[in-house]
Amino acid sequence: MGNRTPLAATLAANSISTAGTSLTLIGVPWFVLETTGSAGRAGVVAFCATLPIVVAALIGGPVIDRFGRRRTAVVSDAVCAAAIAAIPLLHFAGVLDFWMLCALMALNGFAHTPGNTARYVLIPDLAEHAGTTLPRAASLFDAVSRGARMVGAALAGVLIAFIGAETVLLLDAATFGLSALLIAAGVRGVPAAEPRKAEAPVSLRAYGTELREGYAHLLGNRLLLAVVVMVMFMNGTDQGWYAVLLPVHAEAELGGATHIGLLTALFGAGGLTGALLYGAVGHRFPRRAVFTVCVILCGAPRFLVAAVTGTTLPLAVTMLLGGIAGGVLNPILTTVVYERVPDRLRSRVSGALTAGCEFAMPVGGLAAGLLVEGAGATGALLAMGGVYFLATLSPLVFPSWRTLDDVPGPEPVQKPVPQAEARAEAPPQPPAETPAGQVSSSAPSRPTPGP
Repeated sequence: MGNRTPLAATLAANSISTAGTSLTLIGVPWFVLETTGSAGRAGVVAFCATLPIVVAALIGGPVIDRFGRRRTAVVSDAVCAAAIAAIPLLHFAGVLDFWMLCALMALNGFAHTPGNTARYVLIPDLAEHAGTTLPRAASLFDAVSRGARMVGAALAGVLIAFIGAETVLLLDAATFGLSALLIAAGVRGVPAAEPRKAEAPVSLRAYGTELREGYAHLLGNRLLLAVVVMVMFMNGTDQGWYAVLLPVHAEAELGGATHIGLLTALFGAGGLTGALLYGAVGHRFPRRAVFTVCVILCGAPRFLVAAVTGTTLPLAVTMLLGGIAGGVLNPILTTVVYERVPDRLRSRVSGALTAGCEFAMPVGGLAAGLLVEGAGATGALLAMGGVYFLATLSPLVFPSWRTLDDVPGPEPVQKPVPQAEARAEAPPQPPAETPAGQVSSSAPSRPTPGP
């Protein structure tokens, strides 16, 4: 029997942080709509919040390894707590300008990504440390994250209605602080969580070499690229949905923030159910067939239903069923990631995947705000839903998806290259026939579809 404390602490910290993120996901757009009355400004805030996520993911992989995954997660959550808490505190003081809100959300996005990645890439080592299997740990990680999103969303809608968006953001800041404490105290004695000795001294050249290794692994795999492109468009339209379209639709048609919380919680409940179903029986079926059906059902229908109805029940049923379909996707993609990326490259490749999958998120929120003001809410819903649907047809169209069921052999052990040789050689390439790649599933900040 292994030591399960580090795994339990990481799952608990990630769940608390994820629940807090759900509070932000609902609380900030509602706060912007209440204080400015502008869907366009809500889109601008979403842009400012998500662009730094992409920047941090682009450059952060080697930093996580050198600084240490445990330290990265702790510092990330601490900075997020300070940034989120500053929004309501400055508002209460009467000095919060719009540019300050944008800057604080940008800081939150930039700091949040490394912490998410650090916790995510620790799971295989923590599973081994705990004496459990990787598929079980991956399913558990996704299931508890989705459960936390469900609880966080439900609480957000109710709390906004009773105590206001400003107080909800203070509660969100507290969740980040608690997550930092859990990682700091619970993840000890795990070598993979500590800083790694670099093969070369700290320098821009060494940093660039390490960064290129992650992108070389990503670019050398067709399935990996297909996943990134598809999820990029899905995440972009999802960002438009949660940051602008759903709040605007709820304010105009459904009756307020409590309905946003209800709908998001139903999607989360469906996601939790889907993840548990896949862990129980879904893994017995071919991955590609299951993935193809579920990815088409998970997102586009809710845009259409919201566009043609003005009541809560049809959209609630659609969100629940879409959540079940979406919950099946993450365990598949997470297992593929852990199977195919060696631990030595996991932080760097996960950073590259996050950057690619979330590349369209800043544009998605901004585009949704502009579409609402230019074409109306119905036109915006139909346009972004169409983009989502076309993206989810990818597994039916591109041949690289046929390798989703292939399980690669063990990676060859690579010996450290002396610094002098490393400067002369190109970054190591993945095996030419490696049939699959990975995505890192995040929640808003993880590159898997769904909230």
